[in-house]
Amino acid sequence: MAELPRLNGVVGALEKGRHALTTFTPADVEAAIALATAKYDAVVYEMEHNAYDIRAFRDCLQYMLNRRQIAQAGSLAPAVAPFARIPPNGGEKAQFHAKQVLDLGAYGIIWPHISTVDQAYNAVAACRYPRLKDKPLYEPAGIRGDGPTQAVRYWGLTQQEYYERADVWPLNPKGEIFVILMIEDTEGISNLKDILKNVPGIGAILIGEGDLSQELGYPRQYEHKVVLEAMAQIVNTCKEANVVVGHPHVETHNVERVVKEGYRFLMCAPVRSYGNLEKAREATGRG
Repeated sequence: MAELPRLNGVVGALEKGRHALTTFTPADVEAAIALATAKYDAVVYEMEHNAYDIRAFRDCLQYMLNRRQIAQAGSLAPAVAPFARIPPNGGEKAQFHAKQVLDLGAYGIIWPHISTVDQAYNAVAACRYPRLKDKPLYEPAGIRGDGPTQAVRYWGLTQQEYYERADVWPLNPKGEIFVILMIEDTEGISNLKDILKNVPGIGAILIGEGDLSQELGYPRQYEHKVVLEAMAQIVNTCKEANVVVGHPHVETHNVERVVKEGYRFLMCAPVRSYGNLEKAREATGRG
């Protein structure tokens, strides 16, 4: 069987040493249509602060499909990969949210409010199928339930091809699922080194600067010295572990600083997002 091309645009960009460019959007069909042809690597459907509406998410995935784009590209890879930010994992470990969006065809998941090794382990495990302990890449031991019929159709693969590719990258070099953990509090910062050491399969760490700035006493003052120092601590820890770090509010006024500081997963702020995107493409050399 011929090797399938890379399907996840974020993984493809990072593999080539590029910055990954993304944005947030509500699970809205009109937004899905508009973003399906934008110059992003992925779009993240926001279902943490917005309603967790799995039917709306399903519809958005379908409306992102463009038959002409697929035919002209000669590839099954979507022009813009759909990701989802699901409700917080936390102590409840509600991995069913992950299972539902993955079973519909999501290529990546953002897990909010990850503060401990245990929570991080559960988040990655929820994105993997179980395997025997004597098989390669056993850890984190998968707990995703089997039922990806719609994802198989959405990815355009056979069932067995899907199982081969539906694993987490970069732990599995063939994997197409990108797991992003949000560090949003000082507990998460203090545990981050242990998280990165003990939980393989993390695609990126995304800083939740809103909640972090709230705890630090400077709510939404993203340029405050104390907030920037805490964020720099996260960036440095990720660099030491060679793990991609992401910034959630990339705009024209901060993109050059963000790129210089070492962020590689860039989320262009939705407000005036196309201007932010163009500036981000320029700053990262993606034209």
